[in-house]
Amino acid sequence: MNIITVIGSLSTDFVVIADKRPMVGETVMGQDFKTTFGGKGANQAVAAARLGGKVEMVGKVGSDLFGAEIRDNLIANHVSVTHVEPVTHLASGSAHITLAEGDNSIIVVPGANNAVDQQEILKIHDLLRRSAMVVLQQEIPSETVREVIEFCYQEGIPTILNPAPARELSLGLIEKVTYLTPNEHEFQALFPDLSISEGLKQYPNKLMITVGSKGVLIHNGSEEVLIPAYKVTPIDTTGAGDTFNGAFSVGITEGLDIETSIRFGNLAAALSIQKFGAQGGMPTLKEMKEHPAYEKTWNFK
Repeated sequence: MNIITVIGSLSTDFVVIADKRPMVGETVMGQDFKTTFGGKGANQAVAAARLGGKVEMVGKVGSDLFGAEIRDNLIANHVSVTHVEPVTHLASGSAHITLAEGDNSIIVVPGANNAVDQQEILKIHDLLRRSAMVVLQQEIPSETVREVIEFCYQEGIPTILNPAPARELSLGLIEKVTYLTPNEHEFQALFPDLSISEGLKQYPNKLMITVGSKGVLIHNGSEEVLIPAYKVTPIDTTGAGDTFNGAFSVGITEGLDIETSIRFGNLAAALSIQKFGAQGGMPTLKEMKEHPAYEKTWNFK
């Protein structure tokens, strides 16, 4: 089975739901509190594994209760944690989220995710060489992301970079990525001097721009194409992009073409937003197959 290696962040999300945000020095009563598993790396690994991918996760957690729970959650979702190591000098990553007044406020504490350094990548060269796809995001140090992309490019290993959160990337590094999957905001941060159409034309079959409920934009070498999203009533859109990236990586490594893999990813993302939490609604392959929109050409398991 093809190995998908995900290198990225792992965290616990602490979510408070309230009618209003407190002012400085003010205490307000909340409606609810939830903890969920997150981190873009972990989310994408879980999404791929639930769809039948053989997934190796590379990342760091703290040597605390939260780190142990993060590892246990990955194991429960059939993600290998051989390369998820606890560190003693940093706490596990966390996100502190307040949902109030129709919007959210988030404080992210990277913690142990900052320990995924270039030295760590030297330890996994053999794993990378055995990988059919390497999946990256930007919640770990930029130097580490660059190191992985450079190595994979030299070794001819396909890569997916989900450039979130948005930060500067050199055009030279973008050239070495196989697939780039920003949303509209991240695209503008990467290419401030280009329109979406110009960017797509410049990077055909590489650049895929997720445009929310509209779907995904790509240039196929001949024309710009919108591959539409599946229409559903969303409950929680957190993690939809991560679900898409995980599902797309499964599609590509199982031999589907780019546009078919995007449709596969779009359906997985649509199903994921009908439950609470980044990972809460991520579908299994069985759930995908039961959906009326599931295509016969996707029967690769």
